[in-house]
Amino acid sequence: MVKLTNNSYSKEVLDHFSNPRNMGEIENADAVGELGNPYCGDVMKIYLKIDKKKDSIKDIKFQTMGCAAAIATSSMITELAKGKTLVEAEKLTNKDVADKLNGLPPIKMHCSNLAADALKIAIKNYRKK
Repeated sequence: MVKLTNNSYSKEVLDHFSNPRNMGEIENADAVGELGNPYCGDVMKIYLKIDKKKDSIKDIKFQTMGCAAAIATSSMITELAKGKTLVEAEKLTNKDVADKLNGLPPIKMHCSNLAADALKIAIKNYRKK
Protein backbone atom coordinates (compact mmCIF):
# COMPACT_ATOMS: atom_id res chain seq x y z
CA MET A 1 0.00 0.00 0.00
CA VAL A 2 1.22 3.48 -0.82
CA LYS A 3 2.02 5.62 2.21
CA LEU A 4 0.89 9.24 1.82
CA THR A 5 2.53 12.03 3.75
CA ASN A 6 0.86 14.93 1.95
CA ASN A 7 0.00 17.60 4.52
CA SER A 8 -3.05 18.66 2.50
CA TYR A 9 -4.92 15.50 3.60
CA SER A 10 -6.38 15.20 7.09
CA LYS A 11 -5.46 12.36 9.43
CA GLU A 12 -8.94 10.89 8.79
CA VAL A 13 -8.49 10.89 5.00
CA LEU A 14 -5.11 9.20 5.33
CA ASP A 15 -6.57 6.61 7.73
CA HIS A 16 -9.51 5.75 5.44
CA PHE A 17 -7.16 5.56 2.46
CA SER A 18 -4.65 3.33 4.24
CA ASN A 19 -7.28 1.22 6.05
CA PRO A 20 -10.45 1.39 3.96
CA ARG A 21 -13.61 0.12 5.61
CA ASN A 22 -16.11 -2.10 3.80
CA MET A 23 -13.96 -2.52 0.69
CA GLY A 24 -14.98 -5.32 -1.61
CA GLU A 25 -17.96 -6.72 -3.43
CA ILE A 26 -21.24 -8.16 -2.15
CA GLU A 27 -22.20 -11.27 -4.08
CA ASN A 28 -25.89 -11.24 -4.95
CA ALA A 29 -26.18 -7.60 -3.90
CA ASP A 30 -29.69 -6.19 -3.78
CA ALA A 31 -28.46 -3.12 -5.65
CA VAL A 32 -25.34 -1.62 -7.17
CA GLY A 33 -24.59 2.00 -7.96
CA GLU A 34 -21.70 2.95 -10.21
CA LEU A 35 -20.43 6.39 -11.06
CA GLY A 36 -17.33 7.76 -12.71
CA ASN A 37 -15.80 11.13 -13.40
CA PRO A 38 -14.35 11.39 -16.91
CA TYR A 39 -12.37 14.49 -15.89
CA CYS A 40 -10.24 12.77 -13.23
CA GLY A 41 -10.81 9.10 -14.07
CA ASP A 42 -12.17 8.06 -10.64
CA VAL A 43 -14.76 5.26 -10.72
CA MET A 44 -16.81 4.12 -7.70
CA LYS A 45 -19.10 1.16 -7.31
CA ILE A 46 -21.33 0.79 -4.22
CA TYR A 47 -22.97 -2.55 -3.35
CA LEU A 48 -25.99 -2.77 -1.04
CA LYS A 49 -27.62 -5.59 0.89
CA ILE A 50 -30.99 -4.40 2.18
CA ASP A 51 -32.90 -5.51 5.26
CA LYS A 52 -36.28 -5.56 3.57
CA LYS A 53 -38.29 -5.58 6.81
CA LYS A 54 -36.58 -2.44 8.10
CA ASP A 55 -35.94 -0.88 4.66
CA SER A 56 -32.38 -0.31 5.85
CA ILE A 57 -28.84 -0.98 4.70
CA LYS A 58 -27.77 -4.27 6.26
CA ASP A 59 -24.43 -4.37 4.44
CA ILE A 60 -22.57 -2.04 2.12
CA LYS A 61 -19.28 -2.44 0.28
CA PHE A 62 -17.39 -0.48 -2.34
CA GLN A 63 -14.86 -0.86 -5.10
CA THR A 64 -13.07 2.28 -6.19
CA MET A 65 -10.44 2.97 -8.76
CA GLY A 66 -9.03 6.38 -8.06
CA CYS A 67 -6.91 8.62 -5.90
CA ALA A 68 -6.50 8.62 -2.11
CA ALA A 69 -9.45 11.00 -1.68
CA ALA A 70 -11.70 8.80 -3.84
CA ILE A 71 -10.87 5.72 -1.76
CA ALA A 72 -11.25 7.60 1.54
CA THR A 73 -14.62 9.10 0.57
CA SER A 74 -15.89 5.70 -0.60
CA SER A 75 -14.86 4.19 2.70
CA MET A 76 -16.49 7.01 4.66
CA ILE A 77 -19.81 6.89 2.79
CA THR A 78 -20.10 3.20 3.63
CA GLU A 79 -19.45 3.96 7.31
CA LEU A 80 -22.07 6.71 7.31
CA ALA A 81 -24.73 4.67 5.45
CA LYS A 82 -24.42 1.26 7.13
CA GLY A 83 -27.43 0.54 9.33
CA LYS A 84 -29.37 3.58 8.16
CA THR A 85 -32.78 3.37 6.53
CA LEU A 86 -32.80 4.07 2.81
CA VAL A 87 -34.52 7.41 3.46
CA GLU A 88 -31.78 8.40 5.94
CA ALA A 89 -29.01 7.21 3.62
CA GLU A 90 -30.42 9.19 0.69
CA LYS A 91 -30.04 12.36 2.74
CA LEU A 92 -26.27 11.91 3.13
CA THR A 93 -24.42 14.62 1.22
CA ASN A 94 -20.95 15.28 -0.05
CA LYS A 95 -20.61 17.81 2.77
CA ASP A 96 -21.39 15.08 5.34
CA VAL A 97 -18.64 12.92 3.83
CA ALA A 98 -16.07 15.74 3.70
CA ASP A 99 -16.92 16.92 7.22
CA LYS A 100 -16.49 13.41 8.68
CA LEU A 101 -13.10 13.21 6.97
CA ASN A 102 -12.13 16.54 8.55
CA GLY A 103 -12.14 18.23 5.16
CA LEU A 104 -10.71 17.63 1.72
CA PRO A 105 -8.51 19.85 -0.40
CA PRO A 106 -10.81 21.95 -2.65
CA ILE A 107 -9.50 20.21 -5.76
CA LYS A 108 -10.63 16.85 -4.27
CA MET A 109 -14.18 17.82 -3.21
CA HIS A 110 -15.57 16.17 -6.35
CA CYS A 111 -14.59 12.82 -4.78
CA SER A 112 -17.10 13.31 -1.98
CA ASN A 113 -19.73 14.14 -4.60
CA LEU A 114 -19.00 10.85 -6.37
CA ALA A 115 -19.29 8.84 -3.15
CA ALA A 116 -22.62 10.38 -2.08
CA ASP A 117 -24.01 10.19 -5.63
CA ALA A 118 -22.95 6.55 -6.14
CA LEU A 119 -24.84 5.65 -2.95
CA LYS A 120 -27.93 7.50 -4.21
CA ILE A 121 -27.71 5.65 -7.54
CA ALA A 122 -27.53 2.29 -5.72
CA ILE A 123 -30.64 3.17 -3.68
CA LYS A 124 -32.45 4.35 -6.82
CA ASN A 125 -31.55 1.08 -8.58
CA TYR A 126 -32.88 -0.90 -5.60
CA ARG A 127 -36.18 0.95 -5.70
CA LYS A 128 -36.54 0.29 -9.45
CA LYS A 129 -36.65 -3.47 -8.81
